[in-house]
Amino acid sequence: MPSESLASDLEVVRNFLDRVDPPELLSEEEEARLRAEIAELMAQKNAKLVAHYYTDSVLQDLAEETGGFVGDSLEMARFGRDTDADILLVAGVRFMGETAKILSQDKTVLMPTLEATCSLDIACPIDAFSAFCDQHPDREVVVYANTSAAVKARSDWVVTSSIALDVAEHLAEQGKKILWAPDKHLGGYIQKTTGADMLLWDAACIVHEEFKFRGLQDMRKLHPDAAILAHPESPAAVLELADVVGSTTQIIKAAQQLPNSEIIVATDRGIFHKLQQLAPEKNFIIAPTAGNDATCRSCAHCPWMAMNSLQRLLTSLQDESNEVLVDSKLAEQAMRPLERMLSFATSLNVQVKGKA
Repeated sequence: MPSESLASDLEVVRNFLDRVDPPELLSEEEEARLRAEIAELMAQKNAKLVAHYYTDSVLQDLAEETGGFVGDSLEMARFGRDTDADILLVAGVRFMGETAKILSQDKTVLMPTLEATCSLDIACPIDAFSAFCDQHPDREVVVYANTSAAVKARSDWVVTSSIALDVAEHLAEQGKKILWAPDKHLGGYIQKTTGADMLLWDAACIVHEEFKFRGLQDMRKLHPDAAILAHPESPAAVLELADVVGSTTQIIKAAQQLPNSEIIVATDRGIFHKLQQLAPEKNFIIAPTAGNDATCRSCAHCPWMAMNSLQRLLTSLQDESNEVLVDSKLAEQAMRPLERMLSFATSLNVQVKGKA
């Protein structure tokens, strides 16, 4: 994919962000009232809430308090598939709702807003992607979970960040060449680590793209004993400085296991809620981004994750609005690469987790 296409996609992202309204700030009393109303309504409607690590801490807490789940996108979808709830509430971004629906076609899947998308999803439209695949029929198509149902349906494999290396190694051992989409940084990391023959789509996460090598170098000088944990969607120069490169789940695990009392984290700051819950004795520091609140686009927090709120969640549940719908034929097609990954993971006896 030529670089000018990435520039065009980034402009689409910027234009979208300029018209996004953030949720209103709530008082403690308003927050408590909304939480109680949602919990009561969930019980009445046999609904469960699944929330991503990057959503607001109040949504993560509500999910766990009401018997729901907090985790990565595929973990969220698998929980939704296995629960006996009639309604699945997905606090995250749109592709997560779609993945949940693909795995739970018999359930009603709702989201606080259907406007919550993903820069990687936006930057990989199905028509352009399908044409790109058609130009390279000799390659195995492997896509990251941060993609639309249509892109998943066009692929041979869907992967999360924790299993992507294993899948790439597996395909390389079979002599297969890979067409990878959409994140160029994650793809580059996989390519460098495994040595696989990979053709990379040119897109990036607006959050991880902003972490900078020089700023991280300077921060390490200020905190010489701190460990650096980075998500592989970050630029290669940032990953070179990291002590651990891994998915959100792998970052959380490493933070608990490492002896360091200070930890610099290069991923969405929404993860800090879970990190502080599980390792309260440690000091977590967000890695520096391209600017401060006046200049950075994401400032280490996904603006679409930030669109999830208690008020929007309550409205969606009350009205059963913002339902995620995936065409049954498309869902069937998208299920195949997902099942291929799950079967492969079972053969490795590993859990399939990742940022996505």
